[in-house]
Amino acid sequence: MLGRSEAMGFLATTNPEVARNFYESVLGLNLIEQGPFALVFSAGAITLRVQKVQEVAPHTFTAFGWRVADVASVVRDLAASGVVCAQYGLPGQDTDGIWTAPNGDRVAWFRDPDGNLLYLLELEQDEI
Repeated sequence: MLGRSEAMGFLATTNPEVARNFYESVLGLNLIEQGPFALVFSAGAITLRVQKVQEVAPHTFTAFGWRVADVASVVRDLAASGVVCAQYGLPGQDTDGIWTAPNGDRVAWFRDPDGNLLYLLELEQDEI
């Protein structure tokens, strides 16, 4: 029923100005709307709504992510903007925070200013 409908992702922020700067200036997303309830960004083919809330309780698991062609390049660009990838001590995770999964996929995690856990994925057999 919804397989052909446009998907939308949701995150939350207690500080819309800081979130807008992070998603727009650091991650390079296009701001579509800044309304009273959410910041709305274009994230590739997905719409990302960053909801304005009083309190954020970040998940311990991934909340939103991107499939990228070259995770190392994206991690370097993020690091240049002050973003640090999470270190989980996984076998195969390098000093930049990039983990190579047993199947060859490469993954990195980082947090936004509200603590939402974000994810980058480079498929071993990438089709981007």
